[in-house]
Amino acid sequence: MGLRTKFNLILFLTFTLGLGLSALLTHRIVQENAQEEVLQNARVMMENALAIRGFTVREIRPLLAMQMKRQFLPHSVPSFVAQENFRIMQAQFPDYTYKEAALNPTNLKDRAADWEADIINEFRNHPQREEIVVRRETPLGPSLSLAKPLTIKDPGCLTCHSTPEAAPQTMIAQYGPNNGFGWQLGETIGAQIVSVPMAVPLTRAQETFTTFMMALVAVFVGVMIILNIMLHMLVIRPVMKISRMASQVSMGQEDVPEYVRRGNDEIASLSASFNRMRRSLENAIKLLDD
Repeated sequence: MGLRTKFNLILFLTFTLGLGLSALLTHRIVQENAQEEVLQNARVMMENALAIRGFTVREIRPLLAMQMKRQFLPHSVPSFVAQENFRIMQAQFPDYTYKEAALNPTNLKDRAADWEADIINEFRNHPQREEIVVRRETPLGPSLSLAKPLTIKDPGCLTCHSTPEAAPQTMIAQYGPNNGFGWQLGETIGAQIVSVPMAVPLTRAQETFTTFMMALVAVFVGVMIILNIMLHMLVIRPVMKISRMASQVSMGQEDVPEYVRRGNDEIASLSASFNRMRRSLENAIKLLDD
């Protein structure tokens, strides 16, 4: 096996190992970045929903207080306003969802699905948790869901949700007396859940990963070509020339010129040693002839 073959084999094995490690690390990084991008979008949407809820409590509910005595207006309910606002946005972003899911909601449209109930129960079993992130597979592709607990902290909420007798009759007339009651102060009754599709960020992440790996392979091929040219010019060709000259000298050819290589590298040192050996051999042959 020649020197060039050995060199390229070692270089190829080294590159293959490095490429594999780079692929694992890079793929993990781009996937994590894609998930973080989706999670950041979900947090922005969650903060928007919280802002709408707060605005409803401060600004809208007081304005509707008188009308609520004659007719129940869901526009005074922060949950209703936040979700309706999100439904308007869904016209442009149909894959994005926001839901205030509850185990025992007043409006049955807010009843938690099985996976949403699991999140709510997780909050109920671990009250210290402030956020849960869930990655799910949906018919439209992978989706990332960000959830925050809905806990009864305001005693005023119990006016409508303690017992049917204490609730406004206008609310009972609209939703009935069977759902959304029995809530307790400090109880986690549901969760705010924002779901954001991951298909686009993951596709971009895969494209970034593929581009990076192709660029890495291209750099390796370029480096390998350059190193092979340098190996040939600086090592193999001088060594082959010295080898041919040594063969000629060993066969008794007297008109073999000296090989001069200027510099301080190993090949220059080898050429100088070869020239000294050649002159010593010529002198030895002359002494024997004499």
